[in-house]
Parts: sequence; structure tokens; C-alpha cells
Amino acid sequence: QVQLAESGGGLAQPGGSLRLSCAASGSIFRVNIMGWYRQGPGKERELVATITSGGVTNYADSVKGRFTISRDNAKNTVYLQMNSLKPEDTAVYLCNYHSHWTDYWGKGTLVTVSS
Repeated sequence: QVQLAESGGGLAQPGGSLRLSCAASGSIFRVNIMGWYRQGPGKERELVATITSGGVTNYADSVKGRFTISRDNAKNTVYLQMNSLKPEDTAVYLCNYHSHWTDYWGKGTLVTVSS
């Protein structure tokens, strides 16, 4: 089992920044992919960004150039730096851990972008 603890959500103004963190604990495999997904009001869950344990990243087109995903393998923690936030970035952001054909999800953290 893997547990994921997210933090860092909140309210930001358009053009502002927020940083999300997600710490994984439990039975962590050395080779894994961690990432962030989001689900906006009335929308389906969508990928935001992922990063492998080797540091290979993948981003949704909608966040490229604005969001940066990174990780600290020693702390089993993944980060999402979100800059130039837009109202359409408003969503519940969920942390994901994937390894050995199994997915684990965090409870989510709400990000609201509004003036």
C-alpha cells in the first residue's frame, strides 16, 4: 500500500503562483511514476504532469511553459510549481503514484484561481 499526502492548494489571483507538494509513504518501489491530475467543476479528470523516478517529465499542453513538475526521490515527494495561473486552472488537484501496474491516489487539494 502507498499513502499520498498532498499540500499547498488554496486561492490565487490570475497570474499568480502556487506550489503543490505530495509526499508518498508506505511500500514505495524505486521505479515509479508520480504525477498530478486535476478535475475541474463539471469536467472529467485530466492529466496535468507526470515525472518518472528517472526524471523524465510529461505535461499537458494546457500547462506547458507555466507549470513545472519536480521530485525529490530521497523524500518520495513530488512538487508542482504553478505559475501564471488562469481561472481555468481552478480544480481539485490529485496526486498519483504509479508502479507495477497499480495506481494510488491522494485525496486531492483544491486550487482556486479568482480575482
